[in-house]
Amino acid sequence: MPELPEVESVRRQLAPHLTGRRVDAVWWDPHPHARFHAVDRLAGRHLTAVRRRGKFLLLPLDPEGSGAALELVLHLGMTGSLRIDTDPARPLATTLSHVRARLELDDGAVLLFRDPRRFGRLSVVEAGRYDAVVPTLARLGPEPLSDAFTPQHLARGLATSRASVKARLLDQRLVAGVGNIYADEALWRARIHPASRRVGATRAAALHTALVAVLSAAVEREGTTFRDYQMVNGQSGRYAQHLDAYGQHGRPCRRCATTLRRMVVAQRTTSYCPRCQRI
Repeated sequence: MPELPEVESVRRQLAPHLTGRRVDAVWWDPHPHARFHAVDRLAGRHLTAVRRRGKFLLLPLDPEGSGAALELVLHLGMTGSLRIDTDPARPLATTLSHVRARLELDDGAVLLFRDPRRFGRLSVVEAGRYDAVVPTLARLGPEPLSDAFTPQHLARGLATSRASVKARLLDQRLVAGVGNIYADEALWRARIHPASRRVGATRAAALHTALVAVLSAAVEREGTTFRDYQMVNGQSGRYAQHLDAYGQHGRPCRRCATTLRRMVVAQRTTSYCPRCQRI
């Protein structure tokens, strides 16, 4: 599933194409209907910005009379991707498979949402009111690359839970946007075992530093691609070759040369170094 670096890369590529554009028409796949909420309200509205919160894209819509302000909330799910088709002949629209939604813009471009496994979501909601439709978004912790995410916040959050440190990183309430890839990477950098249940202030500070560094580096290289993730321009992220832990089990640790191992933590396959990351 795309994590913060991948979604941020998509946001940066979408913004020049979508900001200020009017949605003239919208189509979406009626199955499964529950993953598309009030999408018809997009028609005739302008997209005023392209923002990101955790793994979600947020596109505010221009006010319509005295009604409530609205947002388009988009989540890529496991296999979702977005493409901009600017060719009047529409080669993408006719050749791209698994297109689940299509937004026709006032400049003639078309935004295509492709999602082979149908886990992605498009919802139009009242701005900032996510509880009923996208409750996960309502419960997100601070952005890890913001001033609100501090070593003290991370230490307090880890100290108040008996769950493993990796499980806490993945549940999004402690910090937004971190998934399996970057949790493994940050824990390896901080020398913390993924199944540890006690992380004191010193190790929490090291983990904070590792998270910020890993995510910043991954954003710079436009994320990690293994199978499905693609940017809006159809290209892959360039961070995979820089991975130290995620997916590297069976290979020597880049720090101590010990063979990396694999285990399951929080129902996710996890790679770690048994020497550098002792429980």
